[in-house]
Amino acid sequence: MTDADLSAGISLAATLRVWRDRLTPAEAGLPAGRPRRALGLRREELAELAGVSVDYLVRLEQGRATAPSAPVVAALACVLKLTRTERDHLYSLAGLQPPADRMISDQISVGVQRLLTRLGDVSLAVFTADWRMVWWNHSWAALVGDPGSVAPEQRNFVHVRFPVAGLHGRIQGWPVHVRNPETTDRAVVADLRRASARYPEDTRLAELICRTLDGNPRFAQLWQAGAVGEHAEDRKTIEHPAVGEITVDCDVLSVGDTDLKIVALTAPLGSEDASKIELARLTTLTHSW
Repeated sequence: MTDADLSAGISLAATLRVWRDRLTPAEAGLPAGRPRRALGLRREELAELAGVSVDYLVRLEQGRATAPSAPVVAALACVLKLTRTERDHLYSLAGLQPPADRMISDQISVGVQRLLTRLGDVSLAVFTADWRMVWWNHSWAALVGDPGSVAPEQRNFVHVRFPVAGLHGRIQGWPVHVRNPETTDRAVVADLRRASARYPEDTRLAELICRTLDGNPRFAQLWQAGAVGEHAEDRKTIEHPAVGEITVDCDVLSVGDTDLKIVALTAPLGSEDASKIELARLTTLTHSW
């Protein structure tokens, strides 16, 4: 395969054809008609549903038109039943900036909830795009302390790292020390700046940023640096009241479309820290009876 063949296969024209061919008339809401040689939509059907002329759609699929407007792309994405990732890809192929989501989501999908459950005894918590904690399991509570009594607006990692007057974040019960505070702080601020671009109309996020800018000089200093990025991994030491110090690896996994973050605290299998994690979990289970 030549470079030209590869480029043609991933072009706007080729992608539209593939997505049209995979969508059945029934999935598009069209009534059943006479038998077809192909399962996908006809060009005429897609054009009518998207509100564009058949001639223009033909030119798009033949590569003779390469710069559809944002409303045309939005209509095609809607008719073709694209996922958000596919929609964003279509915008990119058209040379357009994908539309930003309006609001941060606090919802955990059924599939992600199922995955979290199947991860067993791993200490897990879920945070939203603005670092508000919205879910944690028993192993997390046993390892770092149960945040269940903390108000939702206080369960925010931004204010754990950057407290402001009257609002100190709490996502754990015992002291937790990060290996490199400077790196962690920079990563959190950079990740928050990225979220501000993704959700420019989210008032909760805007209030969080403004309040922290006004109330925490260190946050303001790092914010002015303008870095954009994601918080991915770290190492932490937990001062557990029952089993002593536990050092864990902290990994952050992003959940696709919603920008939810799954935070996992683990230690190497067979290590002393792994044994302490298990002891902390068992101790909490014993005390809960």
